[in-house]
Amino acid sequence: MNLLADALAWIFSPDRLSGSSPLPLAIVQHLFYTFLAVLIAAAIAIPLGYYIGHTGRGRNIAIGVSGAARAIPSFGLILLLILVIGVTQKPLAATIAFVLLGIPSILAGAYAGLEAVDRRVIDAARAVGMTEWQILFKVEIPLGLPLLIGGIRAGALQIVATVVLAAYATLGGVGTYIIKGIATRRFDEILGAAIVIVALALVLDGLFALLQHVVVPRGVTAGRPKELRTSSSRRRAVVESPTG
Repeated sequence: MNLLADALAWIFSPDRLSGSSPLPLAIVQHLFYTFLAVLIAAAIAIPLGYYIGHTGRGRNIAIGVSGAARAIPSFGLILLLILVIGVTQKPLAATIAFVLLGIPSILAGAYAGLEAVDRRVIDAARAVGMTEWQILFKVEIPLGLPLLIGGIRAGALQIVATVVLAAYATLGGVGTYIIKGIATRRFDEILGAAIVIVALALVLDGLFALLQHVVVPRGVTAGRPKELRTSSSRRRAVVESPTG
């Protein structure tokens, strides 16, 4: 309990606002690398996932590649890319590593969202004369958006946790305090930085969860209470009907 109190005191200490690496600046750096990697990963994974989900081609390859990519150790990938790209290109190497770690979840969310759309809805759209592009943008993407946001949510959490390792490449971020705390055996600093990272992850998770709820099409949400009421009334009618 004393260690937790010391960690909270470290977080809210006035010293965290001064020095060469103030905590607010470290948080901004951490979020910058997170959002940059998420944007790049989304720009790569979403079109590819939509192609796979709409056409059904390459699904098995995508599943295999996504599963293999999730098994890659984050720290080893960052160090490997730094060695391959060059020590002078540490920000580029770290960003590429973060992007590669975020792509699998976003890719899975993109194609799974389209695959989850009821085929009868797509057949009905074709029957009324919609083109394939119209089906994709007016039917499949809106209905599959919640699963896509879920994939982005998982990818963002993966990245925000991995950005801690950017400190090993001297790129800043909240992980800097963890590295420094390990070297100086300042356990309050290590735990305090870890609490800040957990708080960032929880805030991001909450925002994406809210967005995932908001993007559900109104027609889908409007139909649920009616369906529930109808099924409930039917069940009551069956239960209350005389057996003769």
